[in-house]
Amino acid sequence: MGRISEDTRARNEEAIRAAMDRLLRGDLPPGGKCDLRTLASEAGVPRTAFYAKKNRDGTARPGPYQHLAQEFERRLSALRNAGTVPDPRAAQIERLKEANAALKSRLDQRDAELEAFQDFKRRALSQIAAQHLEIERLREQAAAVGNVRRLPSGRPGTAPYGSCS
Repeated sequence: MGRISEDTRARNEEAIRAAMDRLLRGDLPPGGKCDLRTLASEAGVPRTAFYAKKNRDGTARPGPYQHLAQEFERRLSALRNAGTVPDPRAAQIERLKEANAALKSRLDQRDAELEAFQDFKRRALSQIAAQHLEIERLREQAAAVGNVRRLPSGRPGTAPYGSCS
């Protein structure tokens, strides 16, 4: 690629700065993000112009618009640190990550509660089984002694022994 004139470079820098301002305000094109790729396409410059180049001898030289890429990243970082996210999708991703973390926390709490209920159920069933065995043992013991009489069972629909009124 050939070298560009100073006029073209100045026009490109103006276009990049204008696109940078639009993106940082949150005015994103459909399907675009707040990143260098979208900045380059909005400004009409090649994305590679934002990155360092190598000379033929292997030494590095800055890209023609690398300083603007650094400025863009710096401004974007400052906005994020201030709590403003110009990219609505990035804000949505952050909200979803927070919601996901809250749901995981609630799920862990519910799992702990469920484990406690299952433990309570195991203990209750164990106690009921032990009480049932004790009742059967006492019935057998009472039947073996022979001095305990059974009360007559009431017929269904009849009043219990004694007056309730």
